[in-house]
Amino acid sequence: MAATGPERVSVLLPTYNERDNLPLVVWLLARTFSDSGIDFEIIIIDDGSPDGTQEVAQQLEKIYGSDKILLRPRAKKLGLGTAYIHGMKYATGNFIVIMDADLSHHPKFIPEFIRKQKEGNFDIVSGTRYKGNGGVYGWDLKRKLISRGANFLTQVLLRPGASDLTGSFRLYRKEVLQKLMEKCVSKGYVFQMEMIVRARQLGFTIGEVPISFVDRVYGESKLGGNEIVSFLKGLLTLFATT
Repeated sequence: MAATGPERVSVLLPTYNERDNLPLVVWLLARTFSDSGIDFEIIIIDDGSPDGTQEVAQQLEKIYGSDKILLRPRAKKLGLGTAYIHGMKYATGNFIVIMDADLSHHPKFIPEFIRKQKEGNFDIVSGTRYKGNGGVYGWDLKRKLISRGANFLTQVLLRPGASDLTGSFRLYRKEVLQKLMEKCVSKGYVFQMEMIVRARQLGFTIGEVPISFVDRVYGESKLGGNEIVSFLKGLLTLFATT
């Protein structure tokens, strides 16, 4: 494949009850892209938030223009994987950034992802909390142990060739993301891990950039006991089928 960097970046931003975080993350994204001279669009996929997230997104559309902010809502919570599939239908960029809207992922790392992509002509650039000067801030010990444990188990069972499997801050070539979406069966927390495992199976190249992950500023964390159980089930399914 010829070496091509991003001409336009589409950011897919799934939201559920993020009215406090959304204006700030959009402002940070717009500023980062403008400062770096990168053409961009932000696609907000809201899953029927009852807190007024969609009204905030509509205001942001007016402020930044509907060529930069696209609200593409869904009626209810339907899972992260399907949110990306839904958002991708509207994406016009040749590269796609996936990230959380809760300010745990800082847009300042995106220019580094793009530099890394160009440097190695990678299909995927993944933010990693577990290499170089990457790290996690604001988590208690239990949450850190769950994340580390999940990552360690995955490394041992699947040998995926990437250091952070459960992170959700990544840059993909659009066509690569589309192919991976067709292959992925997981929902929720396991979905990010399956994307990397399938990428390795299909021979796609993965670069990594150390990131600092900051626990959400406003709102509730969405990782509970159910997510841990479904993660372990998903991990075993992947182990059995890859």
